[in-house]
Amino acid sequence: MTDNEDIQGQTGEETGMPDITYKPGYNKLDSFNWLKDLPEIPDEKDIVEIRFKNTRKGFFRNVNGLRLEIGDVVAVEASPGHDIGRVSMVGHLVEEQLRRLKVRPLPDDLKKVYRKAKAVDIQKWEEAKKLEATTMFRSRKISEELKLNMKIGDVEYQGDKTKAIFYYIADERVDFRQLIKVLADEFRVRIEMRQIGARQEAGRIGGIGSCGRELCCATHITNFISVTTTHAKYQELSLNPQKLAGQCSKLKCCLNFELDCYVEAQRSFPPRDVPLEALDCTAYFQKLEVHKGLYWYSTDPHSTANLIALPVQRVREIQAVNRKGKKVDKLKLVDESWEVTPVSQDLLKNNSLTRFDPPENKSLQNKNPFKRKNRRFNDKSNK
Repeated sequence: MTDNEDIQGQTGEETGMPDITYKPGYNKLDSFNWLKDLPEIPDEKDIVEIRFKNTRKGFFRNVNGLRLEIGDVVAVEASPGHDIGRVSMVGHLVEEQLRRLKVRPLPDDLKKVYRKAKAVDIQKWEEAKKLEATTMFRSRKISEELKLNMKIGDVEYQGDKTKAIFYYIADERVDFRQLIKVLADEFRVRIEMRQIGARQEAGRIGGIGSCGRELCCATHITNFISVTTTHAKYQELSLNPQKLAGQCSKLKCCLNFELDCYVEAQRSFPPRDVPLEALDCTAYFQKLEVHKGLYWYSTDPHSTANLIALPVQRVREIQAVNRKGKKVDKLKLVDESWEVTPVSQDLLKNNSLTRFDPPENKSLQNKNPFKRKNRRFNDKSNK
């Protein structure tokens, strides 16, 4: 029982090993193969994408012409020794991925896929993964003893247990040459240090956000886009660091999700920094409700007392009159109601369970003698 497919077909109790059956969707680096029904091209089977722990991926050459599928555990070339990973992308999709990432690797630059992982390879791989937690805690104590201003957030062992990657975060440059010597003597493996950001650390550790759901960086976000306070200003959010910051102490990534919707809605809005001139008062902008299309003004530029709500169209009309050097009689029109009350709406109130059913053919109903008979009976009973 040396083939990986035999192991995947059995449970952990039968093989004496943990269950390594591939479960699509359980890893955020999974890619949906939307080109799987296209015929295979022999030239594109040479390069495959392999994923490892967390967000580490790489492209490898299938020099032995193995029939690889998404989810297969394979042994690949590493420096030194070999590593164990899962196939995350094959076929046409690899070419699309290379084009999207703007990567054109030469055949000699890519490392090789040795074979499908055997039972011995997987057993050593599982043993290496069990050492990661204890190694991380021990390395943290060693860095504290050396008084280094850094935090080791995660450890990843190579599949053959000959190398370990230590992921750390630091606010400034750290001289960890002494730390590498101590770690090498302590764990008897080759040491590699990789610096990551606070967002990447939160994605590796995971957790529950203020929305009650699992962190986006731990479920689906792989490329982190910079978030600034401008994103919050476009959405009319109060600049409260306690509410806008996530568990990584940075601005929440979800501020990017609805930004385009708010920017698109405000493109046709009139400028806010222009006060409105009326015969009875001068109104100054205070706040905006984007999706309701309401501008809120007050007569005092430094106070929010006596707020007046004006729709976007009315603000545009007043500014057009002011640009001509004139003042409007009143900010509010007489025939308009300015009592703005939030109205809750049921988005599914007009939907029914049969809304997707095909319409009934009336001509067929008329040809049905049973329906005609029932219709006559109902007409007589009503009379």
